[in-house]
Amino acid sequence: MNIISVFEMFPIKESCIQHLEKVRWDGAPTCPYCGSPNHSDIKNEHRYHCNNCNTSYSVTAGTIFHNTKLPLQKWFLAIALVINAKKGIAARQLARDINVTKDTARRMLMQIRKAMYEYGDLLQGIIVVDET
Repeated sequence: MNIISVFEMFPIKESCIQHLEKVRWDGAPTCPYCGSPNHSDIKNEHRYHCNNCNTSYSVTAGTIFHNTKLPLQKWFLAIALVINAKKGIAARQLARDINVTKDTARRMLMQIRKAMYEYGDLLQGIIVVDET
Protein backbone atom coordinates (compact mmCIF):
# COMPACT_ATOMS: atom_id res chain seq x y z
CA MET A 1 0.00 0.00 0.00
CA ASN A 2 1.45 3.33 -0.99
CA ILE A 3 0.85 6.81 0.40
CA ILE A 4 -1.61 7.84 -2.30
CA SER A 5 -3.82 4.81 -1.70
CA VAL A 6 -3.81 5.54 2.05
CA PHE A 7 -5.14 9.04 1.39
CA GLU A 8 -7.71 7.75 -1.08
CA MET A 9 -8.98 4.90 1.11
CA PHE A 10 -8.99 6.81 4.41
CA PRO A 11 -9.80 10.49 3.77
CA ILE A 12 -11.61 10.98 7.09
CA LYS A 13 -11.58 9.51 10.60
CA GLU A 14 -14.84 7.63 10.05
CA SER A 15 -13.39 5.66 7.15
CA CYS A 16 -10.46 4.59 9.35
CA ILE A 17 -12.83 3.48 12.10
CA GLN A 18 -15.02 1.57 9.66
CA HIS A 19 -11.96 -0.24 8.29
CA LEU A 20 -10.73 -1.15 11.78
CA GLU A 21 -14.18 -2.43 12.76
CA LYS A 22 -14.36 -4.58 9.63
CA VAL A 23 -10.89 -6.04 10.17
CA ARG A 24 -11.21 -6.55 13.91
CA TRP A 25 -14.84 -7.55 14.38
CA ASP A 26 -16.28 -8.22 10.91
CA GLY A 27 -19.57 -6.56 11.79
CA ALA A 28 -20.03 -8.12 15.25
CA PRO A 29 -18.40 -5.93 17.92
CA THR A 30 -17.22 -7.76 21.02
CA CYS A 31 -16.00 -6.26 24.26
CA PRO A 32 -12.18 -6.35 24.45
CA TYR A 33 -12.37 -6.61 28.24
CA CYS A 34 -14.80 -9.49 28.78
CA GLY A 35 -15.39 -10.82 25.25
CA SER A 36 -19.15 -10.35 25.36
CA PRO A 37 -21.00 -9.54 22.13
CA ASN A 38 -23.84 -7.97 24.16
CA HIS A 39 -23.46 -4.21 23.64
CA SER A 40 -25.28 -0.95 23.03
CA ASP A 41 -24.15 1.70 20.57
CA ILE A 42 -23.14 5.10 21.90
CA LYS A 43 -24.18 7.47 19.16
CA ASN A 44 -21.93 10.28 17.88
CA GLU A 45 -18.85 8.89 19.67
CA HIS A 46 -17.95 5.74 17.69
CA ARG A 47 -18.03 3.80 20.95
CA TYR A 48 -19.94 0.87 22.40
CA HIS A 49 -21.21 0.13 25.89
CA CYS A 50 -20.82 -3.45 27.10
CA ASN A 51 -23.99 -4.59 28.83
CA ASN A 52 -22.11 -7.44 30.49
CA CYS A 53 -19.17 -5.74 32.26
CA ASN A 54 -20.63 -2.20 32.11
CA THR A 55 -17.65 -0.56 30.38
CA SER A 56 -17.45 1.52 27.25
CA TYR A 57 -14.99 0.75 24.48
CA SER A 58 -14.08 1.60 20.94
CA VAL A 59 -12.48 -0.36 18.15
CA THR A 60 -9.07 1.01 19.14
CA ALA A 61 -9.18 -0.50 22.66
CA GLY A 62 -6.34 -2.95 23.14
CA THR A 63 -4.56 -1.95 19.91
CA ILE A 64 -1.60 0.27 19.11
CA PHE A 65 -4.11 3.10 18.57
CA HIS A 66 -5.51 2.91 22.12
CA ASN A 67 -5.60 6.29 23.94
CA THR A 68 -3.91 8.11 21.09
CA LYS A 69 -4.51 11.79 20.51
CA LEU A 70 -3.25 11.62 16.93
CA PRO A 71 -5.66 11.23 14.02
CA LEU A 72 -5.97 7.66 12.74
CA GLN A 73 -5.04 8.91 9.27
CA LYS A 74 -1.55 9.79 10.57
CA TRP A 75 -1.25 6.33 12.12
CA PHE A 76 -2.27 4.64 8.87
CA LEU A 77 0.16 6.83 6.92
CA ALA A 78 2.96 6.00 9.39
CA ILE A 79 2.25 2.28 9.01
CA ALA A 80 2.38 2.59 5.22
CA LEU A 81 5.69 4.48 5.43
CA VAL A 82 7.22 1.87 7.76
CA ILE A 83 6.07 -1.03 5.62
CA ASN A 84 7.27 0.54 2.37
CA ALA A 85 10.70 1.63 3.66
CA LYS A 86 13.36 -0.73 2.30
CA LYS A 87 15.88 -0.21 5.07
CA GLY A 88 13.57 1.04 7.78
CA ILE A 89 12.72 4.61 8.65
CA ALA A 90 14.22 6.88 11.28
CA ALA A 91 12.03 8.57 13.87
CA ARG A 92 13.15 12.02 12.73
CA GLN A 93 12.26 11.21 9.12
CA LEU A 94 8.84 9.92 10.14
CA ALA A 95 8.34 13.05 12.25
CA ARG A 96 9.05 15.24 9.22
CA ASP A 97 6.85 13.14 6.93
CA ILE A 98 3.72 13.16 9.07
CA ASN A 99 4.32 16.47 10.91
CA VAL A 100 4.68 15.28 14.51
CA THR A 101 7.45 15.67 17.10
CA LYS A 102 10.37 13.27 17.10
CA ASP A 103 9.28 11.82 20.43
CA THR A 104 5.80 11.11 19.07
CA ALA A 105 7.31 9.55 15.96
CA ARG A 106 9.61 7.38 18.10
CA ARG A 107 6.66 6.16 20.16
CA MET A 108 4.67 5.43 17.01
CA LEU A 109 7.58 3.47 15.54
CA MET A 110 7.93 1.44 18.73
CA GLN A 111 4.21 0.64 18.73
CA ILE A 112 4.19 -0.31 15.04
CA ARG A 113 7.27 -2.52 15.43
CA LYS A 114 5.77 -4.13 18.55
CA ALA A 115 2.59 -4.96 16.63
CA MET A 116 4.61 -6.38 13.74
CA TYR A 117 6.56 -8.54 16.17
CA GLU A 118 3.49 -9.78 18.05
CA TYR A 119 1.73 -10.80 14.86
CA GLY A 120 4.89 -12.01 13.13
CA ASP A 121 3.71 -15.62 13.24
CA LEU A 122 1.77 -14.92 10.05
CA LEU A 123 5.05 -15.15 8.16
CA GLN A 124 6.43 -18.62 8.78
CA GLY A 125 8.32 -21.09 6.66
CA ILE A 126 10.07 -20.11 3.45
CA ILE A 127 9.12 -16.66 2.27
CA VAL A 128 10.36 -15.18 -1.00
CA VAL A 129 10.13 -11.43 -1.48
CA ASP A 130 11.54 -9.18 -4.17
CA GLU A 131 11.31 -5.45 -4.83
CA THR A 132 8.55 -5.68 -7.39
